[in-house]
Amino acid sequence: MIMRRTEPLLSIKDLSVGYGQSMVLTNIALDVPEGQVVCLMGRNGVGKTTLLKAIMGLLNPRSGRIHLGQSDLTRWAPHRRARAGCGYVPQGRHIFPYLTVNENLLMGLEAFDGKKGRSEAVDEMYELFPALKINPKKAAGTLSGGQQQQLALARALVRRPTLLLLDEPTEGIQPSIVQEIEELLHTLREKQDTTILLVEQFLDFALGIADYCYVMEKGAIVLEGTARDLDHNLVREYVAV
Repeated sequence: MIMRRTEPLLSIKDLSVGYGQSMVLTNIALDVPEGQVVCLMGRNGVGKTTLLKAIMGLLNPRSGRIHLGQSDLTRWAPHRRARAGCGYVPQGRHIFPYLTVNENLLMGLEAFDGKKGRSEAVDEMYELFPALKINPKKAAGTLSGGQQQQLALARALVRRPTLLLLDEPTEGIQPSIVQEIEELLHTLREKQDTTILLVEQFLDFALGIADYCYVMEKGAIVLEGTARDLDHNLVREYVAV
């Protein structure tokens, strides 16, 4: 049996975030232990994506703190967080449609100085995602939805992040690609190379991969626990539209 490290890599304390006069998140407290997969669930509009954006520095919190290991990221710029080891795959993928597959992967390395190891990092992504290797010069916008999601994942993983934020990675993609993504996340967890915070609505996928889960409602955490111990029927009630 593999003994997992339980020290939090990501720690969020009393975080409140809003847009203009509207408060979206209120006093959020959440830990993501090193080497584990933590899933954040809830209906659309409860603040899950807002939380990921705050972690990446795309939104400034009204109050609270965000720590990555021993570093306080709360006021860091997004590029500094990327260099510290944060990777982000946003909802909707947001690849560069007019750039090639290979150029998209190279864009994932732009936050880092120098060119050492770039070729090896890109080659590693082609090994992880063989569908991308078939035609690296193909425009990313012409890929299928599932291939675009794989490219978005590869673009984040090419920099070898210590913390990976995934926002709805299974949304709108075919079951075979969902299975491949699940296998990839299992591999990353078992290697303990990457700690993952996952936002996901597909409950079977989420509960099958997560070590620990948080459920949100109206900008607050209302339920948490291990994926095994949570009342799955209660979780479904919070997530159901």
